[in-house]
Amino acid sequence: MSYLEHNLAAVPVGFRKILALNWLILILLTAISGVGFIMLYSVAGGQIDRWAQPQMLRFFLGMTGLFVVAMVPIWFWRNMSFPAYCLAILLLIAVEFVGTTGMGAQRWIDLGFIRLQPSEVMKIALMLVLAAYYDWLPREQISRPFWVLLPALLILIPVFLVLRQPDLGTSLLLIMGGGAIMFLAGVHWAYFATIIGSGIGLVVAVFQTRGTGWQLLKDYQYSRIDTFLNPDRDPLGAGYHITQAKIALGSGGWTGRGLMQGTQSRLNFLPEKHTDFIFTTLSEEFGFIGSISLLGLYTLVVLACIASALSNKDRFSALLTLGIGITFFLFFAVNIAMVMGLAPVVGVPLPLVSYGGSAMLILLLGFGLMQSAHVHRPRPKFK
Repeated sequence: MSYLEHNLAAVPVGFRKILALNWLILILLTAISGVGFIMLYSVAGGQIDRWAQPQMLRFFLGMTGLFVVAMVPIWFWRNMSFPAYCLAILLLIAVEFVGTTGMGAQRWIDLGFIRLQPSEVMKIALMLVLAAYYDWLPREQISRPFWVLLPALLILIPVFLVLRQPDLGTSLLLIMGGGAIMFLAGVHWAYFATIIGSGIGLVVAVFQTRGTGWQLLKDYQYSRIDTFLNPDRDPLGAGYHITQAKIALGSGGWTGRGLMQGTQSRLNFLPEKHTDFIFTTLSEEFGFIGSISLLGLYTLVVLACIASALSNKDRFSALLTLGIGITFFLFFAVNIAMVMGLAPVVGVPLPLVSYGGSAMLILLLGFGLMQSAHVHRPRPKFK
């Protein structure tokens, strides 16, 4: 045994696991959350107890959960993947019967101390079960039709339940995230070409069925599409959100107006300023430099997940880490595209910045799974 091995063997296992954590990601997540605290303090007009303080408490609880999950061996979470998926399905079904309604959608279960959004749980559970599935499946069978159908069903079942709430944004995230894992696992590109072609056909069908008794989307969802294509058609109605968001984005300039100096948020022109549209408040108050800095932090988290996955020799751990990174990327990419008018408004929060309990807690627990994969990855022996 070498001198280094001897010294490491003398260190308690728990402490060794803490040292093995991916501290870069932890620092980045804390920095992003810190930006969120500042913005929530700002949009509340300098009141810390309105939104910022509850968000800080959720971050503390989420980070505690992250550390607990990270200390548990990754094989345990692999064994728990299918039960976790089933639990998420049951929660989505429960929303149909005991869910609470907000903003025209029935998406939450009120647990008293928190309003749980089961679709957020499903985002992580789906990554978990797909990673376990492709770790179990022999590589030569990955692209065979039957073995492609099973993960497709794993994706489509929760998508159907989430669409019933209705929540088009989360449904799209589940499809994109699940599809990305299938592609990374090695499913043949021809399947994806078929799906893309079918998707184009579905888009055509969506517009063709509008106004009929069997239209594929809700009226408000069609309105969002119209607003996306032409926000100026109804600037005081359906286009109000995106019009005010663009004004806030453009008025920040290079350096912004300053903390709590944004007129769009301070004068309440900007809707949902503490949730889905908080990025526009950041852009107005801190300008292009502040916006690109936050994007840089997000990008570094994704790159750190990719680096961790590439260094992991365990297939389940690598796919799970990539799945968490993809989920995180889709969160901020869709939100920012939405508030900039590059995508329809679909109600996706800005990760770790927007106010909300379920999204932050579940996302941090997801990064706890990623940390577990990182801590317990196979390591080379000392010589």
